[in-house]
Amino acid sequence: MMFVYNILIFLTSLGLKIAKFFNKKLKLFVDGRKDTFAKISELKNQDVIWFHAASLGEFEQARPIIEEVKKKYKNYKILITFFSPSGYEVRKNYILADVVCYLPLDSKYNARRFVKEVNPKLVVFIKYEFWPNLLNELHKKEITTILVSGILRQNQLFFAWYGGFMRKALQVFDYFFVQDIASQKLLKTINYTNVSVAGDTRFDRVSKILEQNNSLEFINQFKDNKYTIVAGSTWASDEELLIHYINTKSSESDKFIIAPHNIKSEAILDLKKLIQKKTVLYSEKEGKNLESYQVFIVDTIGILTKIYAAADIAYVGGGLKTGLHNILEPATFGIPVVIGNKYDKFKEAVDLVRIGGCISIKNQEELVKTLDQLKEDKSLRNLTGIINKKYIQDNLGATQLIMNYLNKKL
Repeated sequence: MMFVYNILIFLTSLGLKIAKFFNKKLKLFVDGRKDTFAKISELKNQDVIWFHAASLGEFEQARPIIEEVKKKYKNYKILITFFSPSGYEVRKNYILADVVCYLPLDSKYNARRFVKEVNPKLVVFIKYEFWPNLLNELHKKEITTILVSGILRQNQLFFAWYGGFMRKALQVFDYFFVQDIASQKLLKTINYTNVSVAGDTRFDRVSKILEQNNSLEFINQFKDNKYTIVAGSTWASDEELLIHYINTKSSESDKFIIAPHNIKSEAILDLKKLIQKKTVLYSEKEGKNLESYQVFIVDTIGILTKIYAAADIAYVGGGLKTGLHNILEPATFGIPVVIGNKYDKFKEAVDLVRIGGCISIKNQEELVKTLDQLKEDKSLRNLTGIINKKYIQDNLGATQLIMNYLNKKL
């Protein structure tokens, strides 16, 4: 099976070199990797701790650990690798990292060269990134490697009859810190017992949000103490439902803040044109009487977390496309969270829907019913928000458990 896998990696590499000419994201994916080995050369003969995250969400899970490691072990260099452009492009200038780069495709040659040149003292993989050639090289070099905030599912290759090469690759992990008991049990079925349920480090990350100043003067001016719905990381499928609600169901006193996932100018302008209420963009806010507008479109990145602090209700996008975005950030502010219906791959969403802190909708009718109910029933909003806040508090501590382990290794 490893032979087949390596052939597929080779064919994928060739295909991407052609496909990049027809897709901007794939161009970033391919061209961004051209600088990888040049960047890691800066780490030659250094003591390196390497964190690998697939994308932005996994980076947020690594972040609390990176902060603690950087604080305590100042003599180590921090390398962060990403698989996806959506992670790398946002965090390529992360201040606590010494080098941020793309992970090369998992060919035998790339894996061997990358591990040899970085020669890390410790490797931390986040959630579910498993590349067999890379893992095999780390295993050969006997480099301490751990998985944090891990999630395992029955349909993964490790648990299939033909997945022996992937099961073998897991031998590299000195320890697995997983999010739930189900993942722990699955690992034990393939004879990995070096595992404990630590939870998700993102809870530690978002809990610290409340310690910072989350007030934005322009948002306060726009809100004007009115009832406000914040829709974060929205896709076109989310925006279609929200636009209909804003145009036909909202009252003049309602306020809406939309922070789209796609902030390209043409997409932003198309969104603005579809909204029939008085609308202002973040990029054009200067000199405007913001309180006179009903809709505020955020055509920038990096401020959504603070904006959630001003919300009475949060709608988090992506759940209608199976790519749900971060619901823990709004939840930590103790407000109701509304999402789409495709969330089964996100443990926190499954948990919060089950206990009533998060409400799932699948169509226009359900969105209208949910938003109207939450608006009219303040006690329901408060109760839902309390559930979310308590859920965050009840799941703190993963970072400290992981650091207790790392302290013994560093």
